[in-house]
Amino acid sequence: MSSVPEVQAATNAVVTTIDPPLPHAPGGPLAGVRVGLKDSIDTAGVRTTCGSAYFADRVPDSDAEVVSRLAAAGALMVAKLNLSEFAIGLTSQNSASGPVRNPWDLSRVPGGSSGGSAAAVAAGLVEVALGTDTGGSVRVPAAACGVTGLRPGISVVPDAGTFPVCELVDTVGPIARDVELVARVFAVLAGRDARELEPAPPRRIGVPELWFDDLDPGVADLVAAAGRVFAEGGTELVPVQVPGIASAQDVLYTIIYSGIADLHSERLACPELFQPDTLTRVQVGTGVSEYERAEALGAQREFQRGLDELFEQVDVLLTPALPVDVPPARTDDDVLTTTRRLAQLSAPWSLHAGPTLALPAGRHAVSGMPVGLQLTAPVGGEDLLLDAGAWFQQRTAWHTLRPPCAVD
Repeated sequence: MSSVPEVQAATNAVVTTIDPPLPHAPGGPLAGVRVGLKDSIDTAGVRTTCGSAYFADRVPDSDAEVVSRLAAAGALMVAKLNLSEFAIGLTSQNSASGPVRNPWDLSRVPGGSSGGSAAAVAAGLVEVALGTDTGGSVRVPAAACGVTGLRPGISVVPDAGTFPVCELVDTVGPIARDVELVARVFAVLAGRDARELEPAPPRRIGVPELWFDDLDPGVADLVAAAGRVFAEGGTELVPVQVPGIASAQDVLYTIIYSGIADLHSERLACPELFQPDTLTRVQVGTGVSEYERAEALGAQREFQRGLDELFEQVDVLLTPALPVDVPPARTDDDVLTTTRRLAQLSAPWSLHAGPTLALPAGRHAVSGMPVGLQLTAPVGGEDLLLDAGAWFQQRTAWHTLRPPCAVD
């Protein structure tokens, strides 16, 4: 399998091919770079569906701010990419355009909600893709598809013209094969001057202890090996306790589900237009009380204070991106349970105002599927993360591997 049409059909990563590309500057820092956009990011004159039958024929009048910035930088925006409906979910199986398939194994999920974005990069359909991340929706698919993804800090990248999930914790982030390209795109998205990477290992990496008890052994082995790469470069690995981590996922989900219900409550008048598991999430959100939401927001502020104090002791935190091997696609699956498990290690960092970077860390010893790690930095720490990630990728080759289902 090598042609673009074959790979597109196999992965179902692309919703709309944009030919010719969107208007763009003739030159710039991203001149000639082929970019795909998650189909929740507005493109003037090009259908933007959000993966939902509600928006099957929606054509925006204007570009999202990130699209305008990419165009000014010379990027070639050539595709709108499939996603979980309304960017809700971590498997990308609930799109009105059909499920996205993982190019490493077409019987498995690509992660979500930016599943089409990660799959398109891994399969070579585009060089860069934009995703959005609320509870892991850039990092989880990047890890599942063996590519690199950045969740920038809150409000670092503008989200105007991007359909929200929960604006309190939403971000827009780039996915690419390697850190170098992620860094170039991030600078454009954030409106910053281009910066030469300065690859270097962090001085001290905190390794949270709580989660490592129930990891898949294949995941645990590879993330431990990644830690040793940093240690061999002079990094001190420090076991740490993260205050509030045990309840962080529940706190995040209370905030997100409340936001989902507020956003979609009027659409409940036509429930048949929702994908079933999206409808379930909206209905769950309607049960969140104002008191519960206020309590969760207070817990988020307390969690942030604890992280701020922790980052006075360590430079970054290292965790796996996923606690399990990439799961198979299943029509009989309890999607809420699967999503909760997949988000176990990504969700807490969505309560944090700072950035998290997902990096390929190996291939699972049993399944051969990609395994990813996460590095999380303090608020304003994007450059620190990107330099650390670039250093790691100078010493590993996992990001260079291509799946069987890839364009030649």
